[in-house]
Parts: sequence; structure tokens; C-alpha cells
Amino acid sequence: MNDTTSNGLDGLELDVAIIGTGVGGLYALHRARNEMGLNAQAFDDAGGVGGTWYWNRYPGCRVDTESTVYTYSFDMDMFQNWEWSERYAKQSEVLNYLNAVADKHDLKRSINFNTRIASMVWSDDEGRWTLTTKGGDTFKAKYVIEAVGLLSSSYAPQFPDQDKFKGEVLLASKWPEEEPDLAGKRVGVVGTGSTGIQIITALADKVGHLHVLQRTPQWVVPLGIGPFPLETREKIKKDPVGFREWALSTAAVFGFDESTVSALEVSEDERNRVYEAAWQKGNGFAFMLETFSDIPVTPEANKTATDFIKSKIDAIVKDPKVAAMLTPKDYYAKRPLAADNYYDTFNRDNVTLHDVKANPIERFSENGLIIGGEEVELDVLIMATGFDAMTGNYLKIETIGRDGVRLQDEWNDGPHAYAGMSIAKFPNLLMVFGPFSPFTSQPLVHEWQVQFLTEMIEKAQEGNGLIETSLDAQEDWVRVCQEGMAGTLFQVTDSWINGANIPGKPRTSMWFMGGMGGYMQEMNAIKSDDYRGFEIN
Repeated sequence: MNDTTSNGLDGLELDVAIIGTGVGGLYALHRARNEMGLNAQAFDDAGGVGGTWYWNRYPGCRVDTESTVYTYSFDMDMFQNWEWSERYAKQSEVLNYLNAVADKHDLKRSINFNTRIASMVWSDDEGRWTLTTKGGDTFKAKYVIEAVGLLSSSYAPQFPDQDKFKGEVLLASKWPEEEPDLAGKRVGVVGTGSTGIQIITALADKVGHLHVLQRTPQWVVPLGIGPFPLETREKIKKDPVGFREWALSTAAVFGFDESTVSALEVSEDERNRVYEAAWQKGNGFAFMLETFSDIPVTPEANKTATDFIKSKIDAIVKDPKVAAMLTPKDYYAKRPLAADNYYDTFNRDNVTLHDVKANPIERFSENGLIIGGEEVELDVLIMATGFDAMTGNYLKIETIGRDGVRLQDEWNDGPHAYAGMSIAKFPNLLMVFGPFSPFTSQPLVHEWQVQFLTEMIEKAQEGNGLIETSLDAQEDWVRVCQEGMAGTLFQVTDSWINGANIPGKPRTSMWFMGGMGGYMQEMNAIKSDDYRGFEIN
């Protein structure tokens, strides 16, 4: 729940206020309070730690990045000895891990749960941020670290007459803590992104009838669910630092080395052999990035991948009409999606696929939804419609920087930020995995960024305690990122990666596309050049 009453924070004076207690926020709190000795507290509108892993409890929810890299490395004991049970950890296991980290490092006593930050205003005179909660408490902080999450601002389209529906509407990203009983019920799922495909495959054999309400078909490959690989566990135990450095040196930090071979420079037989091996192994990110280097770059290479996946759809799905409905017409250049037995699900007698682009959802009725003029009777509707990615949670906070500049105005045409960490005209406001961060998996990258930005705080504390960002440096960084995205098929394929999933949101690049290795190289050069682009005094 969000706070609506005072939490007794009035008059509090902090060195560091941290917004969010997911992966980035927890480490930022540990680093600022436990390692740097600063007066730091964190704030979260959830009732516990975990960020997206606190809210997303829907059936089938799990990481689709290798568990090997979905972890911290600052605590080497936990990094070496935490026993992940699966190659792709379930939500409950990730949440248990994050709670174990918070408990071991005594972080919860400095976290204000059920507390939403509504506004932040910078004062030049005081050199402080004044933060106000939704409940009306006002307090101050010298630095603010926003760790508000890449995929945590839910998006759910509204359909008319919902109040008439006698059934239940569930939002996947705010799933009830008490698991709903869906056995034997008629269940509809709106959305076929990462969340949707996990829910669909998890529920198909548990509900009475499953209606998949698909607007846009997706390229989906097997995930490869299984036990945590023992050889990787031994590798981490033997050389944890080496494993971390290797993971961070890869482009996307997904737990594998990306290919350097073009899909077009090998024979068709060799190409299909590579694709088949990846299909059997599982992992959607690996299918796109570990097989060949140019799948997300050129239409010709991309088509070799989509032709292969299409052949699998046609072979698996028994009804040719359903197979055709499940086959995308765009590039394989969205966030890679992976779920075991996704296409097999549509062979079940109790699963019906609806094309709600051709026959749109019109409105609710008492007994379900009117779709293309016909009623589909439902007991439960699940909204798996995704997130206002990257910028959504930043813009939910009324943020006013130097000279009364509003963040909402500065980002009216899309985000502007430097290195994914800071924004010109907003002093002492730092971000974990903000816009124009590297296009990667997150935990180890969050940790690296927190280390970098807190080192800037340490440097600022030696002087007047002020961290500013150069507008010229920011816009140069944005230009480099936009040019990098323009060289990929992600730019021309509608998805949350470029904001095209949210009506009215500016369609723009929001990523550094040079890989994590390239990002670290550039950031280390910035640091060596007296934090070029930052003004620290």
C-alpha cells in the first residue's frame, strides 16, 4: 500500500535519501550507510524489499537471465556460497535472496516501507533536496539516489464498463500476496510480452479455459528451465572475482559470451545447426546474442533467425490458422522472450487464441469482455500489459531542480541524462540504471554504477558537497546513444525498449548500445579525466 498518513519523517535531515529498495537501492543503502558512514535512509512504497520482485508474484514469474549473474558480488561470501536451486530462479527465490542480503547487512532498520515520495525540490541556498511523501511528511537530504527500477512502473489500458464486470481483474505487476484460486475458472490474459508468456505457460494446465488476448505476436524461444549448473557453481566458488570480471566484460552481462560470427558468413546447414543447438539449450537472450553477432543489426541476418523460429512454430502448432496468428510480421528485435513449451500451449483444447488487433477489445460486460462484437465469458481477467519502462517511475515524482526546472518539462520529448546516472540542472540527484545506461542485465551493473556514483559522493564530501552535470556532456552522451541505437533493428521495431508501447510517450532511444565492457571503459576514462562531464566541488 502507499502511505496516506504521516510516517513521522517531518524535519529529518539526511546525507543520502535512497528511493527504492530493489537490487540497486539495497546496495546503495549498504554502500552509503555501512561502508561510507553516511546518514542514509531508503524509501519504498512497497511493504518489503525487492522492488519488482516484491510486486511481481504472478504465476510463472522467474528471471530469464542466468541466475549466475543475478546476484551481488560485494558480499563475496554470499556470492560464492548462495545456493540458487535453478538456472533461472523463481520470483520467490529471488525475493528470499534479497531479503537475506538486507537482513545480513541490517538494512531494514533504515528503510521506510509503505512510503511513496511524491515530490523533490532542490534549494540552491541550502544545497539540499526537500522531499515530501504522499502522506505529507517533509524532510531534507544532501544527495538523492533514485533506484526506482527499469520495469516497475505498471501500464494497464482501460476498457469501458469495468464496473459492470462481475468477475475479477488482476494486474500481473501488482499480484495479490494471497494467491487467487484460478482452478477451473475461465481466465483471460491480456498481453503476450515477457510477463504474459510466463503466465500463459504456467496457467494453461491449471485453469478451466484460458483465453489469450493477443494484440501483437512475439518471437518466443525455449527458456531451458533446469537445475543450477554445478560446473558454474564450482567456477564461482573457485574464482568469484574472476567470474564477476568476466561477466561484466561481456556486452550484455547475461551470463554468456556474445558471438562475433555473422549469420551470413556461414553455410545454411551450419547456421541451422547453431540455431537448433540454441533452441535445445534454451535462453532467449542467448538465441539472439550467443548464436550470431548481427541478428539485431541487419534485416538479412535477422531473417535467418525468424525463418528458423517460424519453422518451429509451424512444426509445433497443429492448427495452421493458429500458427499463422502466432507468427510475428516484424523483426526479432524486441526484448528477447523465452518460455518453455509456449507454442505447445496452443494445442490444448482449453486454450483459445484471440487476435485483438483485428478484433479489438471493446468493453467489459457483466460476464466478460466484448471482443470484435462478440462476448467472451470470463471469471478472471489478468492484465499482463507491461511497463512504462525506464522513465515511468522518475516522472511519477514531481522533481524540481535548479532555477525551478521541472523534470517533466526537461523530459517532455524523451529523457536526457548523462551516463545513466545524472541529469543536467538537477544537482546531487543520482540514478541507478537511469536512461542511457548500458543495454544489459542489471544486478552486477547496478552494483558497478552504485560504486561509481558513491565514489563521486566521496569526492564531493571532500569539498562543498556538490555534484553537477554538464549540459554539453549530457547531450553528447545522448547523441552517442541515439546513434548507437540507430545502427540496430531495435530502433525500428516497436517495443518498450524505445517507449513505443505507451500511448503518447515519445518514441526515442534510451540506451547506451556499446555494451557493458565499452561502458566501463568510457566511464573509467571519464573518472581518470577528473570526472569529465561532472562538476564536483
